[in-house]
Amino acid sequence: MKKLINSVLDVVPDMLQGLALSQPAIQLLQGQNIALRADVDALKARHEVALVSGGGAGHEPAHAGFIGPGLLTAAVVGDVFTSPSADAVLAAIEAVANPAGVLLIIKNYTGDRLNFGLAAEIARSRGIAVETVVVADDAALSARGDHAGRRGLAGTVLVHKVAGAAAAAGKPLAEVHAAAMHAAQAVSTMGVALSPCTVPAAGKPSFTLGDDEIELGLGIHGEPGVQRAPLAPARVLVERILNVLLQDQNIQAEERVALLINNLGGTPAMEMAIVTQAALHHLAQRGIHAERAWTGTFLSALEMSGVSLSLMRLDAPLLAALDAPAEASAWPAAHQGLIANPGRITRAGAGSLSSDTAGYAVAQAAARPGLKHAITQVLDTLEAAEPELTRMDQVVGDGDLGISLSRGAQALRQALPGYPLYDLPATLRAMSATLRRVLGGTSGPLYAIGLLRAAQSLQNTPGDGAAALRAATQGIMEVGGARQGDRTMLDALIPAASAWEDAAGLPLAQALQRAADAAEQGCAATAEVVARRGRSSYLGERALGHPDPGAKAVALWLQALAISC
Repeated sequence: MKKLINSVLDVVPDMLQGLALSQPAIQLLQGQNIALRADVDALKARHEVALVSGGGAGHEPAHAGFIGPGLLTAAVVGDVFTSPSADAVLAAIEAVANPAGVLLIIKNYTGDRLNFGLAAEIARSRGIAVETVVVADDAALSARGDHAGRRGLAGTVLVHKVAGAAAAAGKPLAEVHAAAMHAAQAVSTMGVALSPCTVPAAGKPSFTLGDDEIELGLGIHGEPGVQRAPLAPARVLVERILNVLLQDQNIQAEERVALLINNLGGTPAMEMAIVTQAALHHLAQRGIHAERAWTGTFLSALEMSGVSLSLMRLDAPLLAALDAPAEASAWPAAHQGLIANPGRITRAGAGSLSSDTAGYAVAQAAARPGLKHAITQVLDTLEAAEPELTRMDQVVGDGDLGISLSRGAQALRQALPGYPLYDLPATLRAMSATLRRVLGGTSGPLYAIGLLRAAQSLQNTPGDGAAALRAATQGIMEVGGARQGDRTMLDALIPAASAWEDAAGLPLAQALQRAADAAEQGCAATAEVVARRGRSSYLGERALGHPDPGAKAVALWLQALAISC
């Protein structure tokens, strides 16, 4: 187990102290794992209904992250994935209680219901007005069946928001309770996990998943879901989840909803945005109006990779409550949640400076068939080599070379029918423009400048392939700043250019084969070089024994050219 903790026993108090030290609006109740609004005394003085929620730790930023005006008054935190004790809940109630009363927002887990429920009973016996609302938004579990009932999931956050708006508006306990009940009944949630999580006290993952497996319909305590299924594209999984939620709430076309896309803890922001796009697109296709959508980490399961979707059927009071002012570290800023008009998320640019094929009007019938065959051979080779180049780059670089070159090859193949294949220099310039357009990173501009220099060389000295390769190599050296021996693509290009020049007078196929052989030897030699430039320069001696993938790519496409002649 690798976790940034001090000890398993101190996880919760250390976490809460760190939160309180960095959030001046939050204070801790002495001797307890309880977080409070720092202005709780002022809140009590103006007789505002207090909201208390909580549960086990491991769900951060919930629940303490939702403490603030318009949201929670206090959060009670148990051990990781363990309900806090009844005494802890009671201490929180007594710390925030005032004549307006206290509302407990409880997720539907047995431990939470028992401990929060017992604390509520004791508090009532002491003269404190207490109401409770139990959130059971888990749409993966039916209301009937041989289980403990639908679990409380990330939809609880929206219940916090609705109840918090009612309390901040000065409404009495009965109305705050009714608003929370209305919100709890209007929201449904379902999640998907791509990986398990590790509870610090357990020291090992809660379950295991194959590389192509996911868990659907899971809770928030690291437990498996209701179904294990094969991995599928994000849009497929999102549609599957949303269809369950829509059926659970019986939401029909033309109805309004709010959507909460919740990171279970370990999902990259890139994937969260992709899920958001898929969810809003699917709702629009179904004719359902998503009035609000929030994407982020709201209620996690430690470091679990995955996402949950919560869908709330909206009416005017719920929408107004969701839009009401609120301040808490984990609640998005006021401008977030608003849905952009799809027609406004893009705008026309100035247009490309030049099309890949602009100015070429000669029919493809005049194309040189040998040139088309040679280009196709190179593209086939680079696409087929993607797994090998990716594997090599994962060892000594950032792992994207094979994917980048394959993406470039696919773009070149798509544009190939429009290239002026009757004119080699013009074709190379068009290929450069394609790569410049579709490939960023390092490979795109380096190959683009190489093709431009080669085109210019062939324009000046038609038919001199060796000079063209030398010119391309020189251009890459000037732009990239590397030299031979720096462990880059140049360690294959420079010896290849020299070998082709030395083969002057030989048939083209033989000259190219010598160039390809020299490139392969240059590539192999990079395994014994400590990099000074390029992707491996950050690894130092750790890259020794592994040839440079950029040099390998050069050897591969030169070999493909030799075979095509």
